[in-house]
Amino acid sequence: MCTKPGKTLACALLALALGGCAAAAPTGARHRVAIVAKSPRTEFWLSVFAGAQAAAAEYNVELDISGPETEEDYETQNRMVAEAVDAGAEALVFSAIDYENNAAAIDAAAAAGVRIVAIDSNVDSAAVQTYIGTDNYAAGQMAAQAALDAVDGELIVGIVNYDISSANGQERERGARDLFEESGRAQVAARINTLAEAGRAQADTEELLRAHPGINVLLAFNEPTSVGAAAAVAAQDLSDAVFLVGFDSNLATVEGLQNGSVDALIVQNPYAMGYLGVESAYRLLSGQGGSLAPTVDTATSIVDLENLFTMDSQKALFAFEQRES
Repeated sequence: MCTKPGKTLACALLALALGGCAAAAPTGARHRVAIVAKSPRTEFWLSVFAGAQAAAAEYNVELDISGPETEEDYETQNRMVAEAVDAGAEALVFSAIDYENNAAAIDAAAAAGVRIVAIDSNVDSAAVQTYIGTDNYAAGQMAAQAALDAVDGELIVGIVNYDISSANGQERERGARDLFEESGRAQVAARINTLAEAGRAQADTEELLRAHPGINVLLAFNEPTSVGAAAAVAAQDLSDAVFLVGFDSNLATVEGLQNGSVDALIVQNPYAMGYLGVESAYRLLSGQGGSLAPTVDTATSIVDLENLFTMDSQKALFAFEQRES
């Protein structure tokens, strides 16, 4: 049985100083940058696009945005990369659905002279000149630590992950598993890979919980799986029995923090991924790329019921809405 005592989850929000690495002001002809995302739909990606559009306006960049309808369709992503190259993109800001199967398309774009910036989820290509996103292994450990801090006794863990070919989801799971093993009081009873779609994730999570009734901790590793897992916990009336740690910000999971179906959220900084992705592309195209770091960690924070209404948490959860207002 999972108990939910007064939780003191670590919640230091890391503010990203965007101004500290600003590129020189743009001059001359506009550069053309394309973003090929995993999806155009979720709140996570809308926040990425808001950041990208802000940087495009600041640096006078012509920006094209595309992404497949589902976060499993790497073949459409590959086609979109080729189309961006054909349309004259000089730089590509890319988030890989499939670490290996997206690589050839990225290599071909680079061979055509396109500069490559990876955000959110990396790709198996030496052409990537900088990766901007979450330290996914550390974020997985943060999720596991939240559960270890809050749940007494033995943890019986269920993991709800998304596409097995996505590098960031696998790194999050590896980080969580390693910390659970080190703790000596947690076992992963079951794990699933489901679609990054809330309805399917809910159905698969409900099946997982029925098959393993002893589970008292659930980890879900992106926005759609977290929304689905929260709905499954609520539908089976397990809010008091299962401690759910999700990822990202969605109105449904924020509501879950208040009704008890969600206990903690690992909140990334997608706005910064979009902004810094386009800024980095501009720097590469304008001869300022020499100082780009190979990896830029955009930071994560924990939000739970105790800190939900603090100013920092509200900014992290609703960055897109605040930037658009």
